[in-house]
Amino acid sequence: MKNLLEKALGFDAKSMKLRTELIAGATTFLTMSYILAVNPTILSSTGMDKGALFTATALASAIATLLLAFMAKLPFAQAPSMGLNAFFAYTLCLAMGYTWQQALAIMLAEGVIFILITFFNIRELILESIPKNMRFSISAGIGMFIAFIGLKNADIIVAKEATFVGLGKFTPTCILGIVAILMSGILMAKNVKGSLFYGIIVATLVGIPLGVTQIPNGWIPISAPQSLSPIFCMFDFKDFFTLQTLLVIFSLLIVNVFDTIGTIVGLAYKTGIVRADGSIPHVKEAMMSDAIGTTCGAMLGSSTITTYVESASGIAEGGRSGVTSFFVGLLFIIALFLSPIFLLIPSAATSGALVLVGVLMIDSVKKIDLSDVSEAFPAFITMITMVLCYSIADGICLGILSYVIVKLCTLQFKQLNPTLLVLSVLFVINFIFG
Repeated sequence: MKNLLEKALGFDAKSMKLRTELIAGATTFLTMSYILAVNPTILSSTGMDKGALFTATALASAIATLLLAFMAKLPFAQAPSMGLNAFFAYTLCLAMGYTWQQALAIMLAEGVIFILITFFNIRELILESIPKNMRFSISAGIGMFIAFIGLKNADIIVAKEATFVGLGKFTPTCILGIVAILMSGILMAKNVKGSLFYGIIVATLVGIPLGVTQIPNGWIPISAPQSLSPIFCMFDFKDFFTLQTLLVIFSLLIVNVFDTIGTIVGLAYKTGIVRADGSIPHVKEAMMSDAIGTTCGAMLGSSTITTYVESASGIAEGGRSGVTSFFVGLLFIIALFLSPIFLLIPSAATSGALVLVGVLMIDSVKKIDLSDVSEAFPAFITMITMVLCYSIADGICLGILSYVIVKLCTLQFKQLNPTLLVLSVLFVINFIFG
């Protein structure tokens, strides 16, 4: 048995304990299981079936994580990206006017391209083309954008005619959102594992007397998995071959590449597997499982898959092999039969998870070189325009444009590369004719 685990999942019986690996997997799942409530809530705002989205989220997470367990043999877990699901719903569909069927086609294309660039090692070239400070600002900007969505979903921040946005009234939905955010923040500050998950559960229970959480007649907590048929392979390639769609796919690709590599590198250091030369064992396999997971997720009806930083909670419990990620994948499959519980959760109850994910992602700001205005200015433009334009793509485009313009005007030509210059021209064309 142990020999099989060693060959399939990288389990070393001499230095690892099976019980520790399983506890680590359960911890990781508990910490990231909020995605089962949040992802259907975000994506259903496009008109997609919420029950089918739950099944797609659980299945896509299970497939990607199990692939990672067997291919990379690392204690990491994967699921739909917090940030790119918001990009899917609020930027592609609600802001840019794509139907969710067209958005799924874009996700499919991005997944296939990600497989190709991972296979041919092109991701290094893409990484080298984007300045380091811009990468950090993209991550932080997405965090701010996600937090803004959480505040908006809870009616804490609402539209105001005079000031565009403002503080909402203390309605039951708003009160529930405040409870969710404070509860999640307090639990995380006390280092409670699964704090985001517990925050969602507590807020959902509080929502019952407030009238926000609606329990249907005859409700039972366990049921057969929800049907995927309303969203399975519902691709629409209408208007697919346009400059705007090309830029959207590129933006998705850039964010996914940076997010995945950044997370894997950070987690690898926590596991202590980084070699003396800085290389990481099985990193290509981890990237490939992410890419295949994204492609499968698009077919199932979900948004882009990524490696979750919450995997660090399982690593902290001692997870070191693919056994940890294998157990996470199994728990996602078991969760398929608990959809009535997760579908009961109102969107306001997930606001705590969204805001706290924003808190975690804003950590990237401290890595930005703020002493150089030619670096700080484009980074700031990237972050603030993501929120104010309500678009991750616009934030990236405007950030890169401002970077190129500032570097050209200050004669810092050596800090530019042909890829950035071509991108800038494409962005300008898109803004003029898009």
